[in-house]
Amino acid sequence: MKENEFSKITPELRRLADLGSRHYTIDPSLYGKYDVKRGLRDINGKGVLVGLTEISEVCATKRDGDQIIPADGELFYRGYNVRDIIAGLGPDNHFGFEESAFLLIFGKLPTKAELAEFTGLLSYYRSLPTSFVRDIIMKAPSHDMMNTLARSVLTLYSYDNKADDISVPNVLRQCMQMISLFPLLSVYGYQAYRHYHDGESLFIHKPLPELSTAETILHILRPDSKYTPLEAKLLDIALILHMEHGGGNNSTFTTHLVSSSGTDTYSVIAASIGSLKGPRHGGANIKVVQMFEDLKSKLNDWSDEDEVRTYLKAILHKEAFDHAGLIYGMGHAVYSLSDPRARIFRSYVERLSIEKGYTDEFALYSMVERLAPQVIADERKIYKGVSPNVDFYSGFVYRMLDLPLELYTPIFAIARIAGWSAHRLEEISYNGRIMRPAYMSVSSRRDYIEMDERVAEL
Repeated sequence: MKENEFSKITPELRRLADLGSRHYTIDPSLYGKYDVKRGLRDINGKGVLVGLTEISEVCATKRDGDQIIPADGELFYRGYNVRDIIAGLGPDNHFGFEESAFLLIFGKLPTKAELAEFTGLLSYYRSLPTSFVRDIIMKAPSHDMMNTLARSVLTLYSYDNKADDISVPNVLRQCMQMISLFPLLSVYGYQAYRHYHDGESLFIHKPLPELSTAETILHILRPDSKYTPLEAKLLDIALILHMEHGGGNNSTFTTHLVSSSGTDTYSVIAASIGSLKGPRHGGANIKVVQMFEDLKSKLNDWSDEDEVRTYLKAILHKEAFDHAGLIYGMGHAVYSLSDPRARIFRSYVERLSIEKGYTDEFALYSMVERLAPQVIADERKIYKGVSPNVDFYSGFVYRMLDLPLELYTPIFAIARIAGWSAHRLEEISYNGRIMRPAYMSVSSRRDYIEMDERVAEL
């Protein structure tokens, strides 16, 4: 991207940055000395307990006598195993994202009448304010869709005459509107970007009230609005698997943290979007796809295990791909033996690969899924098991669905807004204290120096 004056890093700024960096150094040994839980995690990576929630449960261990040992991962939404929720959808065109959103927000599985009322409200809310697309989304489109999404969310504040009302009914209304509008804000933002930055034709499809969230995404994204039942079904399952994952993940904790200050819903959700945008959180599936593209370019034979193993070792030695030393899509902060979302996803991914003609690539993914834990165990000291996480297959799914790379993380947000909404409602309903953790200063105290006596460091 061409640099403009607004973005220019001048020599003066570089000198100032160098000066600042000399005064932002903390001795790493001090963290151990004062028992600081860096990243709010203990030495084994387990999160520090900072809150309680009824919305979901992430399980990765089980009790064996007096010991807690690793176990196959399980994920529960309001006490229901997500595996059972997805199995309950059946093979027909019944979509589950809306049903699961109802469960997360209201704490119960909806009846037919309750679900019809809820989806009817979502359809009613799936309409942007007059001229919003023209005046907001089409103006100065960003190259990053998460920034576009955050900007749109913050701008919705100006259209809401009850924006600062944090009563439960009003926050519920705001959250339901955002669950409805996130697909439009994300996809329309992408359409504006590709038109103004890439010179592509511009088309804006209006949402249809009878479509599910997954169907709406495909309908407004594709020029011909066409999709197969399996495509819509798999995208719906992807949304369910990404919509919630406990209160401690970075973006959901951000929801709790910022909500505790008493601020408005739009500010809270924009902050959560900013968290999810970070490559350490929401961008991992993009890295997986890019890693596999690099892998395919290096292989002479996709079925050669020795070639694949050599490449994976090169990644760990920082000699391949982005030189970060990470096999993306492998391992998780909580899960060790298995990520239940990846296990659920896998069978559906295989079906889509057959329909879309990606069976060879699915075989390559399966090989890496099998070999990567072995290579990591051989090359690294690990404190728990390593297995594929949900990001391992989600990027591949989005690629088979012809979803643009720029929308991978916004689709994560389209799913996760349901979980954020439930956690915001929980925070304002049951808590009531602003979060205020402690930081210990380790700086030395100094005597004030008069201007004429100071020594320049630049």
